[in-house]
Formats: sequence, structure tokens, C-alpha cells
Amino acid sequence: MSRKLAAAIGSVVLLSGGWLSLTGLTLPMALVPLLWIGSTYDASRRSWWKVFGWAALTFALWNAATVWWIWYATPVGPIAATLASTTLNLLAFMLYHTVSKKAPKALAYTVLAAAWIATEYWYTVGEFSWPWLILGNGFSHDVWAVQWYEYTGVLGGSLWVLLCNILFFEAWQARRNVRRWAAAGCMLLLPMLLSLGMWLGWKEPDEGTARVTIVQPNVDCYDKFHADAGRQERNIVDLLAQVPSDAQFVFLPETAVPGYYWEPAVESPFIEEMTDTLRRRFPGALLVTGANTLRYYPAGAQTRTARPLRGSEGYHDIYNTALGLDSAAQRQIHHKGRLVIGVEKTPMPWLFEWLEFLVIDLGGTLGQIGVGQHGTAFEHDGITTGPAICYEGLYGDFYGGFVRRGARFMAIISNDGWWGDTPGYRHLFTISRLRAIEHRRAVARSANTGRSGFISARGDTGATLGWEERGILTADVPLNSRQTFYTRYGDYLGRIAEYVLLLSLLYYLAYRVRKRNHLVQ
Repeated sequence: MSRKLAAAIGSVVLLSGGWLSLTGLTLPMALVPLLWIGSTYDASRRSWWKVFGWAALTFALWNAATVWWIWYATPVGPIAATLASTTLNLLAFMLYHTVSKKAPKALAYTVLAAAWIATEYWYTVGEFSWPWLILGNGFSHDVWAVQWYEYTGVLGGSLWVLLCNILFFEAWQARRNVRRWAAAGCMLLLPMLLSLGMWLGWKEPDEGTARVTIVQPNVDCYDKFHADAGRQERNIVDLLAQVPSDAQFVFLPETAVPGYYWEPAVESPFIEEMTDTLRRRFPGALLVTGANTLRYYPAGAQTRTARPLRGSEGYHDIYNTALGLDSAAQRQIHHKGRLVIGVEKTPMPWLFEWLEFLVIDLGGTLGQIGVGQHGTAFEHDGITTGPAICYEGLYGDFYGGFVRRGARFMAIISNDGWWGDTPGYRHLFTISRLRAIEHRRAVARSANTGRSGFISARGDTGATLGWEERGILTADVPLNSRQTFYTRYGDYLGRIAEYVLLLSLLYYLAYRVRKRNHLVQ
């Protein structure tokens, strides 16, 4: 019992580093202790439940160790995230364990890899989506080792982790077999060496640069939606006064502008004041800011997410919006298309609407808001940028939609202060480094408070503003118009994994039927 407990804790420690501002290079061996636990039990039903218990403990502790910081925003959050993530991890692992006791080893390992990647993919595209603990995300501090994400995305990182764990487990099972250790070592080192060569040889395309300023207002997230709007507006105006006159793009954080604005005009005295500031101080710039916008629908034409409009027979949607303003008072709008569960989105409303009292109150709009359909790129001065909003930076394929629509560099506007000075906001910044590699687009990130900064298309971090720092940063951001393999084909590994899992399970069922009929010895 003590050895198995130590093994489970060992897996938790090896799994967690990449999400705690450490390294993800322990991941290629992180599941070996758990695989060993499974190998010590027989094929009986009682043993199956024991393995289930050890796996549940391991995955629950991994979640608890890496998402505990959600507690700062809501006590319900880490519990819900742990239940959802652990369930999907258990589905993949227990499918593998079941097959491993009753079918050939090669089939069992195929099921493990396919089921794990398929469940990660479902967590990315499903109604209940929280892709924080995709294994490939664990290398956000080790970008030199995963430059090949431009071909595979983070699911390629997950596949690499799983294959390494399988080979290292096989090598450990036959400790004196040099060939198995060599195979495991090659699986670990060759992708890293390939990536290192790509990292050292990377050169920015010669397509010029854009002069970009990012603003970090450092407003308390919990006071933001209830505090004096005038004070927040003066804070923004003071910071805009520091923007250099030659700036081409200026980015403010998610929901930086207080209040609500009707589309398509999006007008208010403060919006006009910002436009006047553009004309006077940096007339050649596009100012991109986060805002809450409203869209009206007559009765019968409303969307699924629309709410009744008080005092009217019509309906309206509330959108978390990136708003582009130029000195000619033109408006460009992108609606956030990947929404935070429990804050901006009610998953499976037919089931969860009765749980409305558990909705996470982060100080802003509660419940289901309007959903953007895709990443909308903003064009200015012959340069196109993608203004991703916070949570959209977790979704490699959706993020790539901005690039497919012409973005030559990317921006992420965010509001990261909900969780305090914890690994949460730091890892959200470093995940942006993986997005930069996947699509080979430099990133300018503007957060309400720590961490704002610049990231190169190689994933390297430039100048940043840390926790509770107020100020601006300006840099010349390289442009790129080429699309990577991953940009063009998205999460194809997840789609392939679904088919491989289905075929593997059908093969397993056929194998069991044949064996039961004594056709397989």
C-alpha cells in the first residue's frame, strides 16, 4: 500500500511542474508510476476498482495541485474543474487498463494514446470546455523543446508525452533490456533535438514590423465593475498620454472601458474622448480595447443566448467585445467566441439552468452571454492583427482562425487579476508562447494587471509588466503572413484520435468475441 501511495504521489509531482511555473520536462515519465500500479493487479473486477481508485486519486491530486488558485474567484470552480478533468482522464486510463488485461499489449497502448488525445480534444471542442490540463500545455516554460508545435499543435505534445511514458514503462519493466532503454531515450531526445535545431535556426520573415503599444491599467478586478467609472476612465486617459506618437496599434485589456455600449454605433462621451486623443496624439494608430457591447433583436429574431429587454418586446445579447477605434471614428468589432464556463457560459442549459445559483460571480456580467462565431481580424494601415480575448488564447485552432483571416501578428487582451498573485495568471501568459509557436505569429499581450508583454514567433518572451504594475510598453513587432501546417489543419490529431479509438475498441470487442469462441489462443 505505501509503495503504491508513493507511486501515485510521484505521478502527481511529475505531472504538475509545468503548470506551477516550473518545467514540463518531467511529463515524459510522469505516468510511469501509475502504469506500474495498474500492472500489479490482475484482471478481476475487484482489482479493476482498486486501479480505478488509485487513478482517481492521482488525477484528482494533479488537478488540485494545479488549479487550486481558482478558489480565489469561487470555491465551486476548482471542484467543478477537478471533477470534469478527472472524469476524462479516468475514462482514457481505465479504457487502457481494461484492454491491457484482456488483449494484446500493442492494442492496449494504442487505446491509451488514442483515448487520452480524443478526450483532450473533446475537452477543447465540447460544450463543457476547460482545456487547461492538456498535457502539451505543460511545456509552456520549455518552448525550445516544442518548436514542432507549428506542425502538430499542443496535442502533438500530448502524443509525445504518452509515447515516452509507454516506452519508459516498458524499459523499466525489462530493466536489463538495452534496446528498450534506447528506444525510450530516442523517443525523448530526438523530438527535443529537432526542436532545438528549429529554435536555433529560426529567422523572422522579412515582412517589416508594426509599432505596438500595450497598456496595463492595474485596476482591481473585483472593484472594476462596481467602482467609480470616471476614475477608471481618467486612469486610461493618463496612460494613453504616454503612448508614443508613432504608434500604429495600441491595446487596452479585456473590458477596459467601463459601462455597456449599443452596437453598431458603440458611442459614449468617453469613446469620443478616446477618439479625440487618437486624433491629437497618435493619429496613425488603431486603438483596440475591451468593452461590453449590446445587440438588439426584435421578438422572433433573437438568438439562443439573447435576454428579454426590459420595457420592450425585444431581446438583446451582451457581448465581451474587442473594439477597434481609429482617428476617423471607424469601428471594428470582434465578439469573444470561447467563453468561460460558469461565468460567461452556461453549458447544456437544459440541464444546468436550475443550478443558476452556483454561477461564479467575478464582478461582471453573469450567466450566458453572446457567442462570437470566429476570430475576427482587424485591419489598419495595411496591417492585419488578431485581437484574441483572454480565454480564446487557450484554444489553438480557434486562435488560428484570426491567422487564417489574415492576422500578421496577434494580440491578446485579458483580465487576469481574479486569482491573485498565483500560478494562474502566470501560466495563462506562458500558454501564449505556445500559440506563438503554433502559428508563428508574434504576440502583444495586454492584461489588466500582470502579466502583459511581448512574445516572439519563436515563443521567446520580451519586455513584460508584472503583477500589480501600472504602465505601458512599446515595441516593434515582426509581421508574418505565412501559415503553418497547424494553422491550416488545426487539431487534426484530435480528429484522427477519435477514429483510431473507435477502430481500436471495435477490434477489442471482436478480439474478445473470437477468444470466447476459442478462435484465439
